Amino acid sequence: MRQTPLAFFIVFSRVLALWWEKMKVVSVVALCVVALVVVLLSGETRTVEAVNCSPSELTSCLPAITSSSPPSTTCCSKLREQKPCLCGYLQNPNLKQFVNNPNARKVASTCGVTYPQC
Repeated sequence: MRQTPLAFFIVFSRVLALWWEKMKVVSVVALCVVALVVVLLSGETRTVEAVNCSPSELTSCLPAITSSSPPSTTCCSKLREQKPCLCGYLQNPNLKQFVNNPNARKVASTCGVTYPQC
């Protein structure tokens, strides 16, 4: 029995619809793979940028914190690097006196580092 053009069109449209559904799934899978790669690569970047919290890195800031002299460029650079560590320094009784005083706040402000709210 010979197919009519209408029957051919119906079969063709169903095949096309099935193909389109599979392409949507392929597109979603591809999008998920791309998102996963981006997440993995961004995680890799974070580990490279990890900060080593070491108060001794801020010794260049001591003259500015203990007197009214302006902070040096090195001090500001080190302060920016150590910014994620400042809350830990504030919680340390041995360091709190240096980190939680008006001059330290002034140094942070001069260096453009927001003082932490811990």
